[in-house]
Amino acid sequence: MKNTENISVSFMLNDSPQTISVNPLRRFSEVLREDLGLTGTKVGCDAGDCGACTIQIDGEQHNACLTAAAQLEGRSVLTVEGLSNNGNLSPLQQVFLDEGAAQCGICTPGMLMAAQSLLDQTPNPSEPQVLDALGGVLCRCTGYTKIVRAVLKAGQSSSTSSAPEIENQHSEIKKQKYVGTRMPKVDGYKKMTGEEIFGADKAPEDSLWLRAVRSPHPRAKFTHADPE
Repeated sequence: MKNTENISVSFMLNDSPQTISVNPLRRFSEVLREDLGLTGTKVGCDAGDCGACTIQIDGEQHNACLTAAAQLEGRSVLTVEGLSNNGNLSPLQQVFLDEGAAQCGICTPGMLMAAQSLLDQTPNPSEPQVLDALGGVLCRCTGYTKIVRAVLKAGQSSSTSSAPEIENQHSEIKKQKYVGTRMPKVDGYKKMTGEEIFGADKAPEDSLWLRAVRSPHPRAKFTHADPE
């Protein structure tokens, strides 16, 4: 990234106004995770290929890793943290949880944001429309079947009720019997809301950061160097 002076960027983030001082060329995925603490947006490839960092900008799905911070001026941004409301899952998040559409959870925030963008524009999509909308988000766990089924079910459902708060969910789980029935994932709620912590999501403040530097010259021979 070029050494560019910081600029002020103002935008709406999950319905709250934000003004940040930032390098205009900085990846917005880094701004979200490192500056604003919203680690629900995951980073997989950092090249726009995997879709794990999918967010909504003005209602359209975008890869946060390919979005420069300066592009957010005056825009409205929605991340996975903005889908739930006061601890209650959105209808889409709830059906993802019910259908077991999340396994490891890395792609889940991106899947949810892509699916929500589709449902906002096409409330009752067909299966080809769902497949097309989710085509930019890769999943290595589920085989997509449960994800597609969840989005179709969310589109077909006329219910607007939200899930109970997590404390109530846990108490209900303890009361029920699950032999022969589908059991909700114990960590499913956090994977729906982006609260699940993965290795790249948190580091102690005194962590030592390293960067790998590779030679731009293949098979070059090292002969001498300035020790200073």
